[in-house]
Amino acid sequence: MKEKRFKARIVRDGSACFNPLPFDPKALFGKTRAPVRVTLNGYTYRSTIAAMGGPACIPLRKSHREAAGLDGNETLDVRVELDSDPREVTPPHDLAKALKAAPPVWAAWNALSYTHQREHVEAVEEAKKPETRARRIERAVQALRFKSI
Repeated sequence: MKEKRFKARIVRDGSACFNPLPFDPKALFGKTRAPVRVTLNGYTYRSTIAAMGGPACIPLRKSHREAAGLDGNETLDVRVELDSDPREVTPPHDLAKALKAAPPVWAAWNALSYTHQREHVEAVEEAKKPETRARRIERAVQALRFKSI
């Protein structure tokens, strides 16, 4: 298993946080935007290395930052390892039923990246009211219906 350990200061810019990488991920993992498992403060999460014109970094979503018990300016030990496990998202039953009701929409769902599938599922699962959940499911179906055209 390819991995790298280093000390880094979390960079926080408003609500966005990331860990800059002090090494070339392409040299270690074979590509810059490698899927990785990141361990911070004893908490491990899955991510993909980002490289948007600047130095490579690892995004740190608010949910992961909070789960790791971090504020977002700490200097800490970081462990990054190549993540070769499949990335699959299982939609909740009501979302899956709505997606499968129109085969082109289900096909569009299956063509989505792991990240986009996860974002749709999180939006549905984070709804506090049933009507909000239903609205978010319908919004996801409509967005995918547009993609399937």
